[in-house]
Amino acid sequence: MKAKMKMGFAYSASTLAAILVFGVPTAIAQSAADYPNRPIRMIVPFPAGGSADTLARITGQKLTESWGQQVVVDNRGGAGGNIGADVLVKSAPDGYTIMMGTVALAISAGLYSKLPFDVKKDFAPVSMVASVPMILVTHPSVPAKSVKDLVAFAKSNPGKLTYSSAGNGTPSHLAGALFEKLTGAKLVHVPYKGGAPAVIDLIGGQVSLMLDNSLSVPGHIKAGRLRALGVSTKARSGLLPDVPTIIEAGVPNYEFNSWFGIFAPASTPQVLIAKLSDEVSRIVNTRDVQEKLRSQGAEPVGNKPGEFAQFFAADVEKLSKLIAEVGARVD
Repeated sequence: MKAKMKMGFAYSASTLAAILVFGVPTAIAQSAADYPNRPIRMIVPFPAGGSADTLARITGQKLTESWGQQVVVDNRGGAGGNIGADVLVKSAPDGYTIMMGTVALAISAGLYSKLPFDVKKDFAPVSMVASVPMILVTHPSVPAKSVKDLVAFAKSNPGKLTYSSAGNGTPSHLAGALFEKLTGAKLVHVPYKGGAPAVIDLIGGQVSLMLDNSLSVPGHIKAGRLRALGVSTKARSGLLPDVPTIIEAGVPNYEFNSWFGIFAPASTPQVLIAKLSDEVSRIVNTRDVQEKLRSQGAEPVGNKPGEFAQFFAADVEKLSKLIAEVGARVD
């Protein structure tokens, strides 16, 4: 008997039999027991080669090895991650379409006046894969070797220092805006169409500084092309242990997390969410995956759905408030 569709799910013959005899709850349990029995699509809402793509491929490969079912990475970039997110929301909530989401999803709630989905209601957080600090870096020509020096110079020379970002409303923009707000430094924001050109112009000295995630800039720091002054998280980065946190460096309450995590459509049964979360968490906490993530500048997490959901909701609220304060808009 071929699989048939019911309530958005593709059911096997054995699951259909369970529906007929015991009803939908038993059918969902049967579906979870068989899960996964076919390939899984992992949407990456950004182009290939970026940070989200890298982490998706690391995680997806391990899920493939663990479950014996291919995890296919599907890059659907555009609109700050919203095109890929919309694809996820419109997919069957059966555990076979998931997404490697990022902090950009939380940002979207406050950044866009119109979205084809509800950020707060249409996504089921599964497990955070990794948290990634933003690194405050300057061009070597900037006369500041510490955060304190940078703030003092910016205040003495208002508008002279520029900071690049991957675009309006991106994590690099908001991290810079939060730095301005908490320090009183007067900087000039220079948005680019993507993180790569923003970093390239920073290296070339066309802009003064940037707050970029630790997946992008450590090589430039080690080569002396950029100077690292601080990291945005509460704890130091294992990749750059000698670089203080921005809080340590004298900016109380400064914290900005860039993160990556697995999402499913909101109506995916909890039993499938739990099974997927348990496996992602197990994989993230294996030694080889932790080593791979840390070599990329990411701190492994691997938490439970409830923990990730609570974090995500709080991040949406915090970032929406910051976006309103700085007046960021893209439409």
